[in-house]
Amino acid sequence: MTEKIVGIRFQKVGKVYHFDATQFSDIVVGDHVIVDTSRGQQLGTVVQILTDAQVIGKQDDLKPVLRTATPRDLVSRQAWEEKEVEVIEYCRQQLGELKLPGVKIIAAEFTLNGDRLTVLHTLDGNDKLDMIPLRKAVQEEYRTKVSLRKIGPRDAAKIIGGLGACGLETRCCTMHMTEFIPISIKMAKVQNVSLAPSEITGMCGRLRCCLQHEYEFYTEARKRMPKLKRVVATPLGEGKVIQVNPLTDTVKIDLGEQGRKEFPNDEIKPRGQ
Repeated sequence: MTEKIVGIRFQKVGKVYHFDATQFSDIVVGDHVIVDTSRGQQLGTVVQILTDAQVIGKQDDLKPVLRTATPRDLVSRQAWEEKEVEVIEYCRQQLGELKLPGVKIIAAEFTLNGDRLTVLHTLDGNDKLDMIPLRKAVQEEYRTKVSLRKIGPRDAAKIIGGLGACGLETRCCTMHMTEFIPISIKMAKVQNVSLAPSEITGMCGRLRCCLQHEYEFYTEARKRMPKLKRVVATPLGEGKVIQVNPLTDTVKIDLGEQGRKEFPNDEIKPRGQ
């Protein structure tokens, strides 16, 4: 039997997880399926079917797709989603009563049959804060196994969504990013972005994810352009490089008495040529 591996998402813009669907030859992209995860059985959506070449090296230790989802499963999932909203409100109420400062409840997730509940939260400051009272309170209220999972500010921003710092109605992390890539100050410097916190910090309080979107382009473009302060030859004589613009592929040169002029990069030559 030909092996069939599918990529499944559990959130609209979430990480893709791979499962063995060899027993279900008729599964196609867009189908809802039931799989077993570390948090129990979950309903996910097939977003990818791997080719034979992609399957190589992915077969080991993959959990199988248990079955395709039924209309009843979809209705059940919708009912649990409504219950999750209730859980979030209950948890936030308990934070005040239990005096747990710095905790923010972000989301709640029931498994398909409701036998497990995961509460996602962020925690500012005191990492040693005792969260057991909250877990016990939620467990007693909803009569199910409860786990509290701390997430980072980027993950929290992705779940909450909202207006981006750039003005987009939907943040990149919520709109299309499925995984977070490490961001560094170097990325801002390469792109000549102001290092003022208000310019490079996203709504999550971390460096903006968009800094990595064009980083590769700027890195490759700069390799073809002269470095700052280097003396180069131009059609109007020699001058010193004072600015490069990878987006327009132009270079601004200080020509001394002739002032400052901007030239296309292909008109700039090393000194002496």
